[in-house]
Amino acid sequence: MDAYSMQSQSYPRLGSRIGGKRIETGDVLIAVENPATGEILGQLPYLDRPSVEAAAVSSAQAFKVWRNYSPVDRAQVLHRTARLLLARKDELARLITVELGKPYEESLREAQTAAELFEWAAEEARRAYGRTIPGRSSDVSQYTVYEPIGPVAGFSGWNAPAITPARKISGALAAGCSIVMKPSEATPGCALLIADALEEAGLPPGTCNIVFGDAAMVSECLLDDPVIKMLTFTGSTPIGKQLAERAARTLKRMTLELGGYACAMIFPDVDVDAVADSAVTAAYRNSGQVCTSPTRFLVHESIYPRFVERFSRGVAALRVGNGLARETQMGPLANARAVASMQRLVDDARMRGVHVAVGGERIDAPGHFYQPTVLVGLTDDCLAAQHEPFGPVKGITPFRELDEALAIANRLPFGLASYLWTHDTRVVGAVANQIEAGSLAVNQWSVSSPETPFGGVKDSGQGHEGGIEGAQSFMQMRFVSQKY
Repeated sequence: MDAYSMQSQSYPRLGSRIGGKRIETGDVLIAVENPATGEILGQLPYLDRPSVEAAAVSSAQAFKVWRNYSPVDRAQVLHRTARLLLARKDELARLITVELGKPYEESLREAQTAAELFEWAAEEARRAYGRTIPGRSSDVSQYTVYEPIGPVAGFSGWNAPAITPARKISGALAAGCSIVMKPSEATPGCALLIADALEEAGLPPGTCNIVFGDAAMVSECLLDDPVIKMLTFTGSTPIGKQLAERAARTLKRMTLELGGYACAMIFPDVDVDAVADSAVTAAYRNSGQVCTSPTRFLVHESIYPRFVERFSRGVAALRVGNGLARETQMGPLANARAVASMQRLVDDARMRGVHVAVGGERIDAPGHFYQPTVLVGLTDDCLAAQHEPFGPVKGITPFRELDEALAIANRLPFGLASYLWTHDTRVVGAVANQIEAGSLAVNQWSVSSPETPFGGVKDSGQGHEGGIEGAQSFMQMRFVSQKY
């Protein structure tokens, strides 16, 4: 039986994981919904404050054990976890689809990447990148060493329910840290499957605790606790700033991956039809609910009409539906609030005279569906040009000169991802030097993989995840100077 026919497969029991124990009861239960059907998948019990405090204590105790594992032994646990996740990628992909709504083939790619993150972290666990510094006399030896920073508090959103927890957990464990992870209550099954794989792989109890509870209470509990040495958060800019302010009270290390608003600059020396076709897939992946999603296309005026026509035609042809249906190319939005937000952005654009070339309406069906939408001639005064839509609403704007395109791309306080399509090396050099973003993809739509650093600038965050930079985020350096 393939995944597309597994509509009735049972949903897992939900609960938190603390010190190797499963907590599957609680006074407060939160319904987990399938956004494509409105079906209630299960009830997620929330922890109370003493239980969250116990998770921090458990993490501190486990850290004393895990930090003393050799890098080779830590790598073996992470390698086993990666193999288990690969063996269960179909199950994980189906969980992603029923909890989040994205098409199953997209979910499979996410499940694969989650396993690859543990594979990469397993290799990085064997490296620490210290260095030797020549002394000022022959009897002095100087060098640096890296050590794990300590117990980590991790918070992740719902839009990448396997990749984001996997990136944070694998990076922390590779460095020798323990972690208390709070995934989104909207997509709990994905994180729990990862936690089960870690347990089966031999991770010591308490080294990775999974907690679900009231977000304000959990963040207050963990970030006020001096035993927690670091915060890693992926989510909105306003929430990230609130958490950063709280974490600063105890001088915690912080890695923050916050909101974005990615512009794509397209110049006339490209194959316009090919770029437009690929842009459709990139822009509406996961219904546009991706922090690096290209949101506003800045197209040179000489190719603007052709791009608009080709892109709009591709968007209009997208098949929207349940992610478990083979023909589906775009699934639902996460919840009713997201649908209402899309309508607000489109209504505002219409009011300001922007042409809605495709879509622009809710889809009258069970679940939380919105038409893939194209706003042609999007202007800076529109709400859709001021705020990250985080959904299937995309804008297209013409430009004449490179400086004009850069001014539009850099005008907002966000700086996570950016895209450039051209074969002119002078343009590539100028954009690479002047774009205010943590990542720039040239002639492609990919800005992140397990082996590369990922992070934002300005209001899109600080620090990096992935690559050697991500591993070092969970470490602190000691300088040693020895005289013989």
